[in-house]
Parts: sequence; C-alpha cells; structure tokens
Amino acid sequence: MPFLPGARLLDWLSTSGLLIALTILGAVLIARFVSWIGSRITRRIDERYTQSDDLVRSEATKHRHSVAQVVTWMAISFVYIVATLKVFDYLQLPIGSLVAPATVLGAALGFGAQRIVQDILAGFFIITERQYGFGDTVQISVTGASEDAIGTVEDVTLRVTRVRSTAGEVITVPNGQINKAVNLSKDWARAVVDVPIPVTADIADVTEMLRELGVAAYKEPRLRELLLDEPSVMGVESLEVDQLSVRMVARTLPGKQFQVGRLLRARIARALRERGITVTPQLDTASVVDRVEAQ
Repeated sequence: MPFLPGARLLDWLSTSGLLIALTILGAVLIARFVSWIGSRITRRIDERYTQSDDLVRSEATKHRHSVAQVVTWMAISFVYIVATLKVFDYLQLPIGSLVAPATVLGAALGFGAQRIVQDILAGFFIITERQYGFGDTVQISVTGASEDAIGTVEDVTLRVTRVRSTAGEVITVPNGQINKAVNLSKDWARAVVDVPIPVTADIADVTEMLRELGVAAYKEPRLRELLLDEPSVMGVESLEVDQLSVRMVARTLPGKQFQVGRLLRARIARALRERGITVTPQLDTASVVDRVEAQ
C-alpha cells in the first residue's frame, strides 16, 4: 500500500487532533463558566451592600469580594494548566522528556519567573492579612515609580492589584512591586482641614468659631451620618510671614474623609466670609519675574 501523507494527517486530525480541539474548546468554555460564576458571586456580595442601609462596605464584605476574585483567578488558571497537560498527552509528549528543555527554558526565563512568584506570594499575603480589598481607597508606593498610585481598589488577584484613580484611570500594579500600601478606608478615616487666616486675626475667636461649626456640623443630618464624632480643633498648625493655619480634624466613616473635608471647607469659608476674615492671596514673585523677562 503506497504511503499517503494526506491520509495520515486526516487520520490524526480525526483522532488526536479532534481531542486536542475539544480539550481547548472545553477549557475555554469551563474558564468562561467559572468567570461567570465568580461574577455572580461578587455581584451578589455587592447587592447585599447596595440594598442595605450601610454607607460603606464592611471589612468582611470587602474581604469576601477579594477572596471570590482570587478563587476565580486560581480556578481559571487550574483549568488551563490541566488542559495544557492533556494536550501534551494527546501529542504523545511525555512530561519526563520535557524536563531538560524546561530546565534550559527556566534558566533563560528565570528572572521573569522570579517576578511572577514574587507577585503571587505578595498577593497571597495581601489577601490573607487583609491589607486592603475591593472598594478600599489606597495609596500604593510602587518600586521605580515617581508617583504613588492613589485610588479605589477595583480588583485584587494573587498577581496584580487594579486601582481606579479619581481621574478615571485604571492603574495595574504587580503585587511584588508594592513597597508600601496605605489603606485610607480601613475601619475609619480622618478628614484634615487646614484653615488659613491672617496673622492679624484673633486666633481665639477663630478657634471658637471652628468649635461651634464642628458642633453644628455634627448635628446636621447630612454630615452626622458620615461622622463618628464631633470635629475638633487642633490649634495652629503652621505660621508664615503674613498668615497662619489652624487645623481642624474629624473622624469619619471609611473612605468618606474627602467628602466630609469638602463639606467642612464650604461651611468654614462661609463662616469666615460672614466675619469679614480674608486671606491675602500668595504672590508667586518668581513667576512674575519670568513673565516680565519673557516680555
């Protein structure tokens, strides 16, 4: 019987080739199903929060959301690893024969593999130690980056953390490159408001005004639900040639410090205006000189 390469190829496609195609297709479908299940779980966790009267997510809710994301990622990775091993088996490539090539390839890609292992280990401790989770407001210092990543955590896996900034940008940070993570919404937060006043103003009068404003703010329904206690006046924080700064602080619900700070500043500005207290704007003399020289 003559040798027919086409017949052998057709025979292989109808046996091993078909099994490989079905394995790949099955892996993709299972991975999509796992992803769908994970999305339903996280959506249900979020619905419990949105349908409740809570203004912020509890620490347990954020942790459950992060764990669901990590388990989904691990399950999908496991599906693809098993599918890859099955494809090797259908191709009749014994795993033992791949040890030597894998060793050479591992040495060549050792640095990249080391990074991945570092990311996964760091992600494991982030999740287990509950350093931060979905919905937390964080400030992350990244190795080699000139600026910190600041925003709300949208996704935490064993390998990366995704943060959405106030500008709407999604920042993806490998977990192994995180030097320091500051959780700005853990248990409670603090709004800090520095009030600039002229050095000629009566400090005692301004301090008393801020105390009264803090008491009134705590009684106001809109602010009361965001505050954990009455805002307090710390005193003079800084002193310059023509003005000084009085600091006011308030303990708030997690992640609500920025909203509380904006509301307090609006009320402080109105109170200062009613008392006729104004601050002379700072003049940037260097900028003026530059513009004059440019002309």
